[in-house]
Amino acid sequence: MKLLFVCTGNICRSPMAAAIMRRLLDERGGRGGSDVEVVSAGTAAYDGAPASEGSYLVALEHGLDLSPHRARALSAEAVAEADLILGMGVHHVERAEALGGTGRTHLLGAYAGRPPDEGQVSDPFGGDLEEYRGTYGRLQELLVIAVERLMKEKGGREAQGDQ
Repeated sequence: MKLLFVCTGNICRSPMAAAIMRRLLDERGGRGGSDVEVVSAGTAAYDGAPASEGSYLVALEHGLDLSPHRARALSAEAVAEADLILGMGVHHVERAEALGGTGRTHLLGAYAGRPPDEGQVSDPFGGDLEEYRGTYGRLQELLVIAVERLMKEKGGREAQGDQ
């Protein structure tokens, strides 16, 4: 299974979300998380750009290393390869759907069960470290819930495939 996180520049929210989700899946060990590939892209990304300094530093505070991350632009190919696409904002969801992701694309907060008005994750780009810390905390909160839903849905799909 391939999970794609989408934000704007692919240097703040989606790389942090991908790193957090990888950790959450690793913590699950053999309970279904090891076969989930987690990637990210941006609707207006500059290919090859590193994670923003704020994202990099806040991730390090939590024991995550974003130094290998390189931004990539959202493409029809990336959307086609993904089984599940989680956008940080409504416009990210709309763009992924326009590229063929309808039915597989959700607002991250909505996927985690938040009401529509609480579904988006704000962009910390250009803000101070406290803004990045707030974004990290919000992502962590949503992803702890999202990983449980992902595993339930993934288990259901695998069971259907066995029949």
